[in-house]
Amino acid sequence: MKVRASLILSMAVALMLAASLNLRAQTSGEGITAHVDYQGSATNLGQFTVLTPSVGYNFDEHWGIDAGIPLYFVHPERDTLTNWRSWNNSVGDVFVDGRVSYPNEMVNYSSVLTVSAPTGSFPRGFSTGRVTGDWYNHFDRSFGRITPFADASLGNTLADRHNLERPFRTFGWVSQFEGGGTYRIHHSWQVGASMYDVLPTGTQKIYSQIFARELGFPFLFPPFVANRAPANHDRVFETAFDTTGPARILRDNGYSGWLQFNPSRYVNLEGGYTHSVRYAFDAVYFRVGVNAKSVASQIRSHF
Repeated sequence: MKVRASLILSMAVALMLAASLNLRAQTSGEGITAHVDYQGSATNLGQFTVLTPSVGYNFDEHWGIDAGIPLYFVHPERDTLTNWRSWNNSVGDVFVDGRVSYPNEMVNYSSVLTVSAPTGSFPRGFSTGRVTGDWYNHFDRSFGRITPFADASLGNTLADRHNLERPFRTFGWVSQFEGGGTYRIHHSWQVGASMYDVLPTGTQKIYSQIFARELGFPFLFPPFVANRAPANHDRVFETAFDTTGPARILRDNGYSGWLQFNPSRYVNLEGGYTHSVRYAFDAVYFRVGVNAKSVASQIRSHF
């Protein structure tokens, strides 16, 4: 699998930046929040990264809201069937979410309901052109150093999770399930592993980020048409910009393993590996999460 130097460089810069922010911990509660997430995947299909700044408000320690917009950077591999000649970069759909978190001695529960408006670029595959929603639920409980967890979500689009940035957007009812656990090696280091399952239902629409939309005006915009071929391992997003079909075209399952490092309460670093069984491809992924408000507050306090 090829991993381009551009992705390695961006990961290295992000990791060095976040690792340098080893700031003092302070409690979080009511008030304005700001976060920046940078994550991506490198597969044999190309490199797919997204930068997501967001701002929000915590009503108390349990309830909060957020709003943000993802910025996508996609670079398909030249030896795939894609007809993109270089980077495919654009903004995604603006989103608003409501979140709730309830720690408990029996089981910790958190939930996020996200609604996205069709503000992203449809011709580039970063929007479905419709309002979409996703309801995500997380359960976990710690037993010493070990923390098993279970995730379940339902929506009319397939939302990307922390361990895989998919090169397409979807429209159609789909649920996701993930189960696994983490092991705390040190107070700042954890390893984890999980298995996931994607269960769509009904008609599905898939919009590719690695196969450019044909505009239909060759005398004005000559399209770069790739050789059409049957989808390899049902990867329809590799052979056409948009595909409408039965639920099976979105069916997927696989497993992941990762290493997580928290240099402070404000910074989360993660890197790992995901294998998609149905689509038959491997992905190396990373994630950098920064509590931007707390970082800015700490920087101001030193001046």
